[in-house]
Amino acid sequence: MPSPPKSRARPRASRARAPGGAGSAGYSGKPLIDKLGVRPEMAVAVIGLDDQGRFLAELRERVGRAPAASVRGADLVVMRVDSERELARLAKLEAAIRRNGAIWVVWPKGQPHIKEDMVRGAALRHGLVDVKVCAFSAELSALKLVIPLARR
Repeated sequence: MPSPPKSRARPRASRARAPGGAGSAGYSGKPLIDKLGVRPEMAVAVIGLDDQGRFLAELRERVGRAPAASVRGADLVVMRVDSERELARLAKLEAAIRRNGAIWVVWPKGQPHIKEDMVRGAALRHGLVDVKVCAFSAELSALKLVIPLARR
């Protein structure tokens, strides 16, 4: 009698929560600034985001300066939205960032008026694609949007 097929599923990694430091959210324990892919040479613009978990201080420390005053030519834009209507701004942001840049859209978790599928749908309507999602903080989620390779 043949033995049953072996499962190809990998063992699940532990999802223990990281200590609640200012720079980490979720269970990965990776600092937020690293999750967002911020490198020292980047021009980063921040829109509508107060100092969630010391994010702005960590950003200044990583890039060596305050967030960019303009999104024009930015490598990375971090934009908070609180309603689906605010997502219309994605078209202008897409035209302003560097072609290989990214837009992180940040929104409140668990709100019926703004959800991940709304952010993703707006991104697609404005010619952007989502490539990563992360917990920005205990209260906020974030979705990374980029210009598709074929249009860069």
